[in-house]
Amino acid sequence: MSRAKAPYIAPAERAAPDLDSGKYLVMWQGPNHPGITGNMSLRLVIEGDSVVDCETHVGYLHRGFEKLMERRLWMQNFPLVCRIAVPEPDFNEYCYAAALEELAGIEVPDKAVWLRTLSLEMIRLASFLMWIGGQAGAFGHGTIAQWSVTMRDYVLDLFEELTGGRIYHMYIIPGGVRGDVPAGFLRRVLETMDTVRKNLDDIELVMFHNVVYKMRAQGLGYIPPDWVDQYGITGPNARAAGLPRDLRKDLGYLAYPRLSFEPIVGTVSDAFERSRLRLLEMYQSIDLIRQIVDMLPARGAFRAKLPNPLHWKIPAGETYVAAECTRGEYGFYVVSDGGDKPRRVAVRGPSYTHGVALMERLARGVNIADVAGLMVSLHTYPPEIER
Repeated sequence: MSRAKAPYIAPAERAAPDLDSGKYLVMWQGPNHPGITGNMSLRLVIEGDSVVDCETHVGYLHRGFEKLMERRLWMQNFPLVCRIAVPEPDFNEYCYAAALEELAGIEVPDKAVWLRTLSLEMIRLASFLMWIGGQAGAFGHGTIAQWSVTMRDYVLDLFEELTGGRIYHMYIIPGGVRGDVPAGFLRRVLETMDTVRKNLDDIELVMFHNVVYKMRAQGLGYIPPDWVDQYGITGPNARAAGLPRDLRKDLGYLAYPRLSFEPIVGTVSDAFERSRLRLLEMYQSIDLIRQIVDMLPARGAFRAKLPNPLHWKIPAGETYVAAECTRGEYGFYVVSDGGDKPRRVAVRGPSYTHGVALMERLARGVNIADVAGLMVSLHTYPPEIER
């Protein structure tokens, strides 16, 4: 792939700008600016049209989940954890449920394993569709945003049919899932996948063959491979740098060991390569959903028997459960003291690293017009940071 420009490596150190010199302008981007990923804000110090300094500010939306969970019964936390990552709540459901199952020694029926895998890949696709609309919109491609949000709504239609909710599903619970698939649901899933795939072909043609998008995105927000471990970078941001790290393969949880796929990797982790890689991962999710539909057991239990949730006490212990969400490693560290509430819950979301330490460094030297495109290319969800 020919590069439009050499990647720019942001400096590690910089002198604090003298804001009283009259040389710099301090401005805020967010918390409701279209170029901000969710309800967060960037404090930018500008010299001319270039960013000299960037500081991330969060806490404008949902916050304080971990402490709130310590005051609720184990089962009462399921409506709460969904809010930590609104566009893909199912990963919170899975990680929290899997942690409780490990502590309590609960075995999940095989059909529930497949239904959980289907749910995670469907929300993975929906989240990516929301993201690519934001990435295109940040560079002025509003048509693509309309296409992708429409396709996301089609996927949310499936969630509404399966779970009763479009945004917050609360479908994955300890011991399995809340219900089986409705009649004709799997056929509608395949039909929707055909529609989404055709739309992705159009997005690929209009967005990735656009010379303006190439010129602005190539070289923007370059992440050298040796930064990946230093900053704790995961997911597409790391795979675009050439590292084949994918927890679906590395940990082999749920039904992923029985599916045929390989991690998709890139060569240069800049805004263009990261967006191209995520497009390919959307195609991959469609393929995995089709595999799951073909292999989903027609019969069998979808939930194990649980104690009375109002009096359920989890044996004392601690565990960490992780999954590969659209942005990388997503994990729950859960501690039980043997009571009816969590002793401690800590959520590991990729946004903390990508949206704070990494964004603040990558923004230095970037043209102010490209700040939005840079931020969206890192794919962050603010509640994961102020959790």
